[in-house]
Amino acid sequence: MRSFIFLCSLVLLSCSAAFAQEQPPARVVVQEVTKEVVAENRSYIGLLGFDRTSQVSTDVSGIVESVLVHEGDHVVKGDSMVKLDTELLDQEIALRKTRIGQAQLRIELTQKNLKRLETLLSRKGTSEKNYDDAVYDLQDSQAEKRSSELELEKLLIQKRKSVIKAPFDGIILDKNIETGDWVQQGKLLVSVGSTRDLIVRVPIEESVLQFITINEHVPVMLNAFNRELTGTIIQVDPVADERTKNVFLKISIPPQEEVVVNLSATVFVPTSTKRELSILPRDALIKFQGKDFVYTVKEGKASILPVNIVTFLGGRVGADNPYFAPGMPIVVEGNERLRPDQPVSIEGAN
Repeated sequence: MRSFIFLCSLVLLSCSAAFAQEQPPARVVVQEVTKEVVAENRSYIGLLGFDRTSQVSTDVSGIVESVLVHEGDHVVKGDSMVKLDTELLDQEIALRKTRIGQAQLRIELTQKNLKRLETLLSRKGTSEKNYDDAVYDLQDSQAEKRSSELELEKLLIQKRKSVIKAPFDGIILDKNIETGDWVQQGKLLVSVGSTRDLIVRVPIEESVLQFITINEHVPVMLNAFNRELTGTIIQVDPVADERTKNVFLKISIPPQEEVVVNLSATVFVPTSTKRELSILPRDALIKFQGKDFVYTVKEGKASILPVNIVTFLGGRVGADNPYFAPGMPIVVEGNERLRPDQPVSIEGAN
């Protein structure tokens, strides 16, 4: 009986081995290794912020009629944010317009009177004093009208300034007023950060400064959103930290829908002079025991290779391993299921 069971086990093992050998090759997609002259880089943690903010205040006093924004709202340049009550102001404007109309009537009347006096004066029918008085009355009416027009312009400016508008495209960072509040001239109402001027401030060691180039593009990761961006080094702060000697870089990034000040961002900063490195797609990377590997294809089988990453380039990485050669096929799809020496079938290339 035992002999029969042993014989059956041998048959089953033989069938399993034969079945494994008969499995079709794994289908994979590959991409070729390239060479580029790039600098090594290292990741640094910085903070997201605005390079341009505005503390919006009011030029006029009054009661807040309505607040049209809330913290976190996005605004476009020219959008109304706060409106002050203009009921009394509207009455003053109406009064000035009435006075301008009255002054115009007096001007028309004095002009007619002046023409009559001119005729009479030419015929010696009136005195020069009467004529001079009529000229003065006309000039006085014209001056009164001009004064009222200037007052009206001032009131209209005041009314325009009673609607506080967004100075640029941005996001509301802080709101210091509510409907019904009395505000004095110069009171801070709203803080706005420009969404077109987003930056990441990142500290680096002073030894890295020699490798920094203004206007150079660098990879940036917004950690909270797991979002990869391309940033631009726009400034090196002129004052180093007195204790650590760290220097802050200012990295400009494209406008974002979701913005939270002081969120962390990972910036890959150059830390060496440029040299030729092997460039591999990040999709090819797999982790094993905390280290990075890729699969290549040799004689129709998967071959695993360790990767020493020295620079990150967005969707690509740079490695300095000597065995990576231009044109070498690297598996970018199907690699997560591969095993070393497993037969593979290349379906295509990216």
